[in-house]
Amino acid sequence: MKHYVLIVEDEADIAESLRYNFEREGFKVQIAESGEKGLRLALDENRPPSLVLLDLMLPGMTGIELCRRLRREPMTKKMPVIMLTAKAAEGDKLTGLDTGADDYITKPFSVKEVIARVRAVLRRVDSETVQKYEDGQLSVDFVDMRVFCSDEEVKLTRKEFALLTYLAKNTGRVATRQNLLDNVWGYSYFGDTRTLDVHIRRLRQKLGDCGDCIETVVGVGYRFVGLKS
Repeated sequence: MKHYVLIVEDEADIAESLRYNFEREGFKVQIAESGEKGLRLALDENRPPSLVLLDLMLPGMTGIELCRRLRREPMTKKMPVIMLTAKAAEGDKLTGLDTGADDYITKPFSVKEVIARVRAVLRRVDSETVQKYEDGQLSVDFVDMRVFCSDEEVKLTRKEFALLTYLAKNTGRVATRQNLLDNVWGYSYFGDTRTLDVHIRRLRQKLGDCGDCIETVVGVGYRFVGLKS
């Protein structure tokens, strides 16, 4: 599968040079000329980027502001970000990395080095990415968004699937109600925690015989314990 790189860069010559070289290396590429457009493309559920190459000096929303937004959104909080900038001071680099960037490349740069750094980050991410949970009875495919219980497919809403995915990827760990709300509903959600409890109840009902994979931790939250084969 080809990796898709989103380039957020307002200097057309740099953006097109990066596009040409990345596409020649087999990547899919899209360009955003502003932070606002970059945010919209990064949050596209139908075509999420594999990685964002982000210029800091952007019109309107700056690169730092965009990186902060990406790290706050559940969908993009773990999306790799490499910053491109003319600011070479150590303090600027630390600011970028502290904001959540995975790497930091200063201008002028070698396009070959940028591609090599992108590949290095993607290799690390790919090695860390778990694509499926299986225990003999329950199967959750995080990539294709399909769930099976005893070989019967379970139809879930997008929110229910996101909730199950977060729990399954953290098997054995207690997830507090607030943690689940932050990571599945988003940090901007300020609703009642009863919304979460309702979704958990419906999720268990839909899972049927596999509903016991989610354990209630009284007064705290929930834990995914899986099922014995």
